[in-house]
Amino acid sequence: MNRLDVLDWRRRVGALYAAVRASTPADGHALWVAGRDELFAGHPASPLLPADRASFTGLPVAPYDPALRFEVPVEPAEPLTREAVTGTDGTVTFERVGTVALPGVGTLDVWWLDQYGGGLFLPLKDPGPGYGGGRYLLDTVKGADLGGTAAGLVVDLNFAYPPSCAYDPEWACPLPPPGNVVDVPVHAGEVAGPWSAG
Repeated sequence: MNRLDVLDWRRRVGALYAAVRASTPADGHALWVAGRDELFAGHPASPLLPADRASFTGLPVAPYDPALRFEVPVEPAEPLTREAVTGTDGTVTFERVGTVALPGVGTLDVWWLDQYGGGLFLPLKDPGPGYGGGRYLLDTVKGADLGGTAAGLVVDLNFAYPPSCAYDPEWACPLPPPGNVVDVPVHAGEVAGPWSAG
């Protein structure tokens, strides 16, 4: 994959999330769904396998549910370090910076990517069918940022999405650690797991 294609993908994702933050939650969600479908269908850096792109008709995303949007403080937590092996970035280190409590869902660890530039990372694994290794809610180093304040975050489960490795086995992605696993099925965001031509 051409690295400039990856750069363009990240720019477009960042611009998409900026448009989401500038919109109402429901309108932003509609922009997000349409924007991701466009990127997946036609961008050179799409994680869809080339054989799957011709029959791609869109990602399976649940309707927007305003009850699943939270503006929550990041609460202190004991420091914790974890390392994850990824396909393109080698081994990356994450530091736990706190937790967020999502009513009706559970408490999730919030991580800081402890590499050059850094960024917040908030993954989620729930017992819903077809979710595989989990989904991401925020990955700010790659543009997936719903906003917030200095003390808190916007965490909107309607924007949950599988990482690239769910579509293409050539990718290796950080998966949710134990502190990001919940017992409640989250029927929001991209709900059927990775898209497939079957």
